[in-house]
Amino acid sequence: MKLVFATNNAHKLEEIRKAAGDDIEILSLRDIGFEGDIPETGNTLEINSYQKASYIHSWSGENCFADDTGLEIDALGGEPGVFSARYAGEDGNSEKNVALVLEKMKNHSQTSARFKTVITLILDGKVYYFTGVVEGNIIRERRGTSGFGYDPIFVPQGFDKTFAELPLETKNEISHRGIASRKLVAFLKKYTGK
Repeated sequence: MKLVFATNNAHKLEEIRKAAGDDIEILSLRDIGFEGDIPETGNTLEINSYQKASYIHSWSGENCFADDTGLEIDALGGEPGVFSARYAGEDGNSEKNVALVLEKMKNHSQTSARFKTVITLILDGKVYYFTGVVEGNIIRERRGTSGFGYDPIFVPQGFDKTFAELPLETKNEISHRGIASRKLVAFLKKYTGK
């Protein structure tokens, strides 16, 4: 089975290829010659994920999947949510995004939050969704140098280290993307009878 993953993120590709094993060939956007921008204008992770998958499916005609991820902080009414990657503005980056969260969290005692990933799969004309969620808390200062994005300020439930302090294998085992990816791979293996 061959599937296009609507991403050029090498880390995500490597992660999903490892999980998929040899029976499922995962192609990147580069592999299929796509170099344009994919629209991402939805107001939920589900809509954005579907939008990316359907855009690449229409462009290539290939079975494909896409993901979208957000950090939802209860004290901020679920922000940054679907705007996690561009929370500090279109020209924002991880540093600015984290700084904005820390600034907004200053006057809040509630620290509960969750990372959520939604994967949309378009396979043989049907649409399937796979969701992964990891609960945790936001801390007041950055800790750790691994990972990316909000990892240095997010401590997953049951741990005393941030995602940026945990070994990559541990993070992948418990992470929102890891959970959603394993659900996708389990579905694909059942679908192909492998």
